[in-house]
Amino acid sequence: MALDPGSVNILKDISTATLTTVLLKKGLRNVWMRGTKPLRSGQPRCVGTAFTFRFVPAREDLATPASWGSPISTRAAIEAMPEGSIAVIDGQGVSDAGVFGDILVSRMAKRGMVAMVTDGVVRDLAGVLSVDFPVWCNGVAASPSVAGLTFVNWQEPIGCGGVAVFPDDIIVVDDDGAVVIPASLLADVLAEAPEQERMEAWIMQEVGRGTPLPGLYPMNAETKARYELFKAGQST
Repeated sequence: MALDPGSVNILKDISTATLTTVLLKKGLRNVWMRGTKPLRSGQPRCVGTAFTFRFVPAREDLATPASWGSPISTRAAIEAMPEGSIAVIDGQGVSDAGVFGDILVSRMAKRGMVAMVTDGVVRDLAGVLSVDFPVWCNGVAASPSVAGLTFVNWQEPIGCGGVAVFPDDIIVVDDDGAVVIPASLLADVLAEAPEQERMEAWIMQEVGRGTPLPGLYPMNAETKARYELFKAGQST
């Protein structure tokens, strides 16, 4: 299910670092996907619903070039992706077999996908970089996916970077990596994250003025009162 434009616009203004803090307050400590690094500098913050790709370790009778033409294949999965989604690929942490290369990335871009996130690696680096499509991954390898992985299905719960990701969870990804927001917590995050971002921006201003950290971060009662006055002044 696609996110509404209002939700996307709110989340595009929230850093993944802030989101981890908000989710920590909800009791979720494991929401940041390890090994999901921007493939190139300057990629925009991206927001979308998770479309999951599930791989398992390679099994030689199944992980073959012929499998690419199977009804259960990465190719078929890409054609099933709805516009506005983010491909989240369980690469099993495999570093010597690229989950996707330039052709598959180009097709996702053509179909209106938002981004690709994996704890694995990509191949065909020059071709992937030539496509205007944001990719977060854990490196590059020349070998194809079947050299180390078997694709088994899409839109199933997966693990990516040590984090559980369910279809239609919300993914936010920026220079700090990828964070998953459980779909059931989206409304709470949308309500609370902008305030967390505004509060931390004010704290940064105070640090710039030379305010000592004790009592500022976290705030004591006096600092909270000053912050509330600041907010009241902004609203008038």
